[in-house]
Amino acid sequence: MTQKLQPLLQLKGINKYYGSSHILKDISFDIMDGEFLTLLGPSGCGKTTILRCIAGLEEIDSGDILLNGASIKNLAPNKRNVNTVFQNYALFPHLNVYDNVAYGPRVKKTMSEKVLRERIADVLGLVQMEGYEDRMSHQLSGGQRQRVAIARALINKPDILLLDEPLGALDLKLRKHMQTELAHLQKQAKTTFVYVTHDQEEALNMSDRIVVLHMGEIQQLGNPRDIYNNPKNLFVADFIGDRNIKRVKVLERHDKYAKIQLGSSILGVKCSGSVAGPCDSGETAILAIHMDKMKISCSELSNSLSGQVMSVHYAGSQIKTEISVEDEIITVIEYQNNECDYNVGDKVYVAWEESGAVLLPVEEHAEGGNA
Repeated sequence: MTQKLQPLLQLKGINKYYGSSHILKDISFDIMDGEFLTLLGPSGCGKTTILRCIAGLEEIDSGDILLNGASIKNLAPNKRNVNTVFQNYALFPHLNVYDNVAYGPRVKKTMSEKVLRERIADVLGLVQMEGYEDRMSHQLSGGQRQRVAIARALINKPDILLLDEPLGALDLKLRKHMQTELAHLQKQAKTTFVYVTHDQEEALNMSDRIVVLHMGEIQQLGNPRDIYNNPKNLFVADFIGDRNIKRVKVLERHDKYAKIQLGSSILGVKCSGSVAGPCDSGETAILAIHMDKMKISCSELSNSLSGQVMSVHYAGSQIKTEISVEDEIITVIEYQNNECDYNVGDKVYVAWEESGAVLLPVEEHAEGGNA
């Protein structure tokens, strides 16, 4: 019999208020030892507040936080074996790299200078900053400062490293590079990372699991593939990935498939196993289709829509085409366009992979949705 792993950190029914504003609403989830878990959502959704509650920088109004099975909700921040890396890195400008990394252990008197020297060599090697010990923080690039901040956080061997949008201040190219580096670093360090971001691409690229938050509530928790392909509601569908979101009528259902009407077109769509209700006959539902799982053809396809090309935008290997289908705009993202040579004004046909579309309940309140 396989033994069930004990979670490293458990959040149990966390509620947090700022005055009369209910910021966190019954937040509960577990974090496993050694995983990279990301808190993802728009500004104001509560993700940084959760991070600060774990760190002890914010008090919770109800619920509990357990680390290795023991409550830490009443412990001071310096009594929790948790370290935080902030967006501005918070390096001491008057100290060099070596002394920045050494600061924590020296203040806490947790290591002799000999052990500290060895440990600094280890963590600087881990973050690929050997040879920079004598550099001052103003002599470092943004990516280098981030690595030093992580080394300073890792030197005390925390149970959990909390990262609050640490890539937000970097330019796009460096940010993408550091996403890959951070994911590799986390596995090498064998330290649990809890990462906060509003950038869905960042979350999908780096995480073992993602917690999607909106207005202080968990909308979905799962691995990147499940969340990307099987959103549980309209908010997640609209926030994760580029989708066409259209209101449709469900005409009938046959087992795992539904027949729907979009304008005057009748189409077949696979029903999602994770969402109940929207496949029922007679219901109005939301059809969410991944733009990059669609295909444009010059000849008619089965289970397709016909429309007129309104615009074509080229961005390197990516081609983004807008098509008018009965006064509805459908956007298609393709990475190769060999099968159909079309121009603005041409009639084309649009279809999609079976896994590219999902039916969801109508939710008028979903932020950013155009349903």
